[in-house]
Amino acid sequence: MTDVVDDTTASAPEPEPDPDAVAVTLNGTAISARKGELVIAAAERHGAPIPHFCYHPRMTPVGMCRQCLVEVDTGRGMQLQPSCMITVSPDMVIDTESPTAKRAQEGMIELLLANHPLDCPVCDKGGECPLQDQAYAHGPGESRFVEEKRHYEKPIPISDLVLLDRERCILCDRCTRFADEIAGDKLIHFTQRGNETQVMTFPDEPFASYFSGNTVQICPVGALTAEPYRFKARPWDLDQRESTCTTCAVGCRTVVQSSRDELLRYQGVDSDPVNHGWLCDRGRFNFEAVNSAERIADPLVRTAAGLEPTRWNGALGAAASLINDALAKGGPSSIAILGGARGTNEDAFAWGQLADAIDTPYRDAQLGDGLPIEVLGLKRATIDDAANAATVVLLGPDLKEELPVLYLRLRDAAVSGRSKLVEFSAVDTGLSRHAWRSIRHEPGTQHDAVAGAVADEAIAEQLAAGDVVIVTGRQSLAESTDATVAALQRLLDAVPDATVLPALRRGNVVGALSLGMAPTGYDAIDAMTEAAAGTIDVLVLVGADPLNDFPDVELARDALTGARHIISVDTHLSESTQLADVVLAAAAYGEKAGTTTNLEGRVTTVAHQVTATGTARPDWMIAVELASLLGDHGFGDGHPLAEVTTVDDVTDAIVATAPLFPGVTRAALAASPDGVMTLQPAAALPDVAVSVPARNRYDYRLTVSRTLYDRAVGTAMSPSLAGLAPGSAAHVNPLDLAGIGVDDGTIVQLISAKATVSMPVVGNVRVPRGVVWAPFNQRTERGGHIEDIIDAGATAIDVRIERS
Repeated sequence: MTDVVDDTTASAPEPEPDPDAVAVTLNGTAISARKGELVIAAAERHGAPIPHFCYHPRMTPVGMCRQCLVEVDTGRGMQLQPSCMITVSPDMVIDTESPTAKRAQEGMIELLLANHPLDCPVCDKGGECPLQDQAYAHGPGESRFVEEKRHYEKPIPISDLVLLDRERCILCDRCTRFADEIAGDKLIHFTQRGNETQVMTFPDEPFASYFSGNTVQICPVGALTAEPYRFKARPWDLDQRESTCTTCAVGCRTVVQSSRDELLRYQGVDSDPVNHGWLCDRGRFNFEAVNSAERIADPLVRTAAGLEPTRWNGALGAAASLINDALAKGGPSSIAILGGARGTNEDAFAWGQLADAIDTPYRDAQLGDGLPIEVLGLKRATIDDAANAATVVLLGPDLKEELPVLYLRLRDAAVSGRSKLVEFSAVDTGLSRHAWRSIRHEPGTQHDAVAGAVADEAIAEQLAAGDVVIVTGRQSLAESTDATVAALQRLLDAVPDATVLPALRRGNVVGALSLGMAPTGYDAIDAMTEAAAGTIDVLVLVGADPLNDFPDVELARDALTGARHIISVDTHLSESTQLADVVLAAAAYGEKAGTTTNLEGRVTTVAHQVTATGTARPDWMIAVELASLLGDHGFGDGHPLAEVTTVDDVTDAIVATAPLFPGVTRAALAASPDGVMTLQPAAALPDVAVSVPARNRYDYRLTVSRTLYDRAVGTAMSPSLAGLAPGSAAHVNPLDLAGIGVDDGTIVQLISAKATVSMPVVGNVRVPRGVVWAPFNQRTERGGHIEDIIDAGATAIDVRIERS
């Protein structure tokens, strides 16, 4: 008989040892650290946090504060070492709790407090101050210093947003390192020497960084404070929830803080795949718009006396009557719905479902300033992919202006040497100085520039050297999308395995386009054209302001005049909303819960932190209630939104019916604070034929793009931000000023085939000769707006510049 061997009890093969593991002893316990890991990071990861001030995991360690001194034995006996400056090594022994380490830490606290004012009761940092906490936990309990402390003038406004109190500064180098290493804005630094060393800006140069608020958040004392939050609340008075910023499409994770039912502060959360804890100043401080006295508190209906407040039943009934009448007279094609990118996924889904129920062919979450929907069907890259790719091709807007935290991630990739940037742009951008190759082209000719670049031997070799990510978006609002689409197609032909990261700007534009607000044949330009022709009976604006956001403002004016009726769902009375027949008061960010989708397709949560202003309601609720009044044109029995009563019901309906969102359940979102990725659609770019007329040598080719601060409602209604918009001006190369025969700041006329506008002309070395750049949607104190020149149907726009 053959013996049967039972090998079920046989031992499993030994796992391969981790080559990156380093065995060390921490406070008498053997732990496994990672190769190259700092002692302070390894200790914190294993539950033994070491006190520190200057160390920050996202910046280079400098060992400035010496608070993290611990005893370390590397084979030569125990020695005091700054744990933020030494990496683990095999068989290292670390003692963070020895009497020697404790005495060293107590001594450093005593020295730091020698000149630090004891003004905790009036300091904004009090209650959340690392120095205060560590003085209690690791300090000696009393000071031997009785001498007079240093005194400086305070506070000093080093920018419009940040105030400096030099007496409180402990010279940790956090703010200066952030400005240098992370933001690349070397506008704040150490001055003087020895005992007089202090942090200061350069003479006549304010700390005008787009990221200055981050220095306030990472300051371990109250030396830097934010003007919008100063003296508003104490930390223990604040309620908070984690949320996602929807100011742009990056989707930075934030903490939304409030006191007494009023938004008071946003703080960045370190989401490793997205923002690393950083926020731009616009996203950080535009909570003031939510608190604005200009908020729409109740629905409005137009009467002979103008827009008058009314009850929700009356406003929704009036809106439903307008839609039903339009359907009866002109059918579904007489209704257009524009917008949806301002709100949550739930908002966009509800309005997309209503558009389906009405069967309107005119819907779009973009306002003629984006790219074709097919771009979202290309093989998608993530932000992490782009920040770690061998080559990143920039074929889009100035990321520092439109997607600032994505700019920080790509700048870090370039500065650290992980990635080489190949940039195609008509003017210098924030990333131009960090690019391996920065290729200038005349506006509208990027497809030719790409064709020449891929034929270059060095560039072709780099494109073949590893992963390639193409960051693509709308470079200029004064040219059609065809040039960018053609350039993108040429890049994909040359590098078929490249992935694409869409640099679309609006907060939830990817979510809105994925959940029913994508064009189904006609986009926003088509809808505006039809409205201007008088064929649109009801124009529904869902958080959209065409008069300020649509590039061709003349077409926008004609459309809002030509549409017989306008229904606006909005938070503030924008210029477009002021023309509406019915205004439905919408809840703003922080006043409603839900989810949002960033440019990667990453879905994260949005928190409901404060009570909505007046009787304002979430956009999804408005859509559902409006549908209930449309009879046969609303949500019938069995429709996924027919019986919803809460935002969670809408989230569940998205999971059940939206083809790209099957895994984005509430449970999955709760388990993953960094978000859940949607499925990616598949699509090919549309075929385009680009023919750009040659520029007359006496003319200038126009390029128009957005800046971080403009006349958008979130900025204009935030007092701390409103004055930061650069203003309307025509920027040309300084050498072209002489050819025009004017001085810097002179009012000139820009004459195009469509219109003539007057505005100041400014010399700008970032602009090549023969090109004029103008920022979009700016306030003007002298002259007109560049939007009057833009033609939605033009491939490119040339202007003549003359003296006024």
